[in-house]
Amino acid sequence: MSSMHPNRAKWEAIVWLLAFATIYGAAMFFNGHEVLDALFRAYEDYNLDEIFTALNIAGGLGLIYSVLRIKDMSREIQLRVTAEKNVDWIACHDPLTELPNRRLLEVALSNSEALSQKDGSAIFSIDLDGFKKVNDLLGHEHGDRVLKVVAERLCSVFPDDNVYRLGGDEFVVLVERKGNQNLSNLGKRMVGAISKPIAIDGATVEIGASIGFARIPEDGKIPAEVIQHSDCAMYAAKKTGRNIVKGFAPEMQEELIKKIQMEADLKLAMKQGKIRPYYQPLVDLKTQEVVGYEALARWEREPGKFVSPCEFIPLAENAGLIVELTDQLFRIACQDALSWPPHTVLSFNISPVQLSDQLLGLRLLKVLGEVGLPVHRLELEVTESALINDAETARHVLDDLVKSGIKIALDDFGTGYSSLSQLSNYQFNKIKIDRSFVASFEECDRQEKIVRAIIALGIGLGVKITAEGIEDASQLRRLQDLGCDIGQGYLLGKPRPIEETLAISERQIA
Repeated sequence: MSSMHPNRAKWEAIVWLLAFATIYGAAMFFNGHEVLDALFRAYEDYNLDEIFTALNIAGGLGLIYSVLRIKDMSREIQLRVTAEKNVDWIACHDPLTELPNRRLLEVALSNSEALSQKDGSAIFSIDLDGFKKVNDLLGHEHGDRVLKVVAERLCSVFPDDNVYRLGGDEFVVLVERKGNQNLSNLGKRMVGAISKPIAIDGATVEIGASIGFARIPEDGKIPAEVIQHSDCAMYAAKKTGRNIVKGFAPEMQEELIKKIQMEADLKLAMKQGKIRPYYQPLVDLKTQEVVGYEALARWEREPGKFVSPCEFIPLAENAGLIVELTDQLFRIACQDALSWPPHTVLSFNISPVQLSDQLLGLRLLKVLGEVGLPVHRLELEVTESALINDAETARHVLDDLVKSGIKIALDDFGTGYSSLSQLSNYQFNKIKIDRSFVASFEECDRQEKIVRAIIALGIGLGVKITAEGIEDASQLRRLQDLGCDIGQGYLLGKPRPIEETLAISERQIA
């Protein structure tokens, strides 16, 4: 439509010029000015000369107005053309980092013949490690600035290659392979560039990167296939650890499909309420009385077939489902705990991911209030690794929980990196000796000394000690002799559904 405007304007100009030339020629031929003067004198009483003068002035002003409107129209047309160009740019670029987006990546990958020429090409999928923590702790504004810095660093490493941002903290680099190039080393260069500390408003941010790559044409020629394969390699790298680079292998795709299916099954199981808390008794080793139960998540996928918590809990954390799952299990556990004797404590595990949630305490207290379980009957278990990951935020969260009257137990004590410093920095009501010490302390003198030291430490601090993983009578007797307060393990009771727990409680009361 816009292409018609120049032709139309051209023809209108020609028509106006012809009309002007015709009128001017007629005026010259008939002495138009003299004729008009005679006419004005003949009809002086009608003020025709003044009317004619007013019409000329109006015509002049109209001409000026038309010129101004034409200029405005030209400006509007130019702005529209510029806007159309901007729309095209925005559609193909990420507005934050100004990098090309997925649309341009698909265009670049669509020419598979060109990418396969000479030594071929490779596509790297990059996912930032620790970026979510930056957003959670410092805010999205700082997160955006981190993304800009990462984009600049990638462009500086690959000035002649194509760097893309697909969204969130996902980047892609499309490189032309030259000779017998080591793609793993190339990925490590990216990791080195990305993982350098980033200074923002006086705060130093450190992030990492999980990188996977796929080769063109060896690992795929179809664009969607190549991106999927590089993503598979990236997920495999992320699963292995931080700052890892992996190339695509066919078995990775099978693992990714399995993970996607498992995640879908997990969501369905949560929706259908198939993940339930089972309860393992906590026994006072002096009185042999059950003083509490630890709630343990159990997923019965099929009748009699359970998915290991070691499998589905990390999956829930990585899929962003852990908060919803914890809230579901916590509410059920609190309702179940109401049926136990009034002195019985509910021990509930908190995921390390949740200790960065400043609203954790408020959510837990809200559930306690709605269900009607007294605060003093709740004990939360946290691991040392959770405290080390984000010590400052964890301290604030735990302090708020303690102030509200909730007890805190330090789980897996002795397996972390700074056990004694944790005891001095946080207020714990209980220390749990990890099962790895209990399993071998009778045969290993060094392990026994560690168990003795932990129990003595608890006595000195006025903190109760729980031993996990008690599986035979000799372990039980030895721990009782050492003065351990509470025991937990298959010898004292396996994790059971609420119905069986109630039967145990009834027998205990009787």
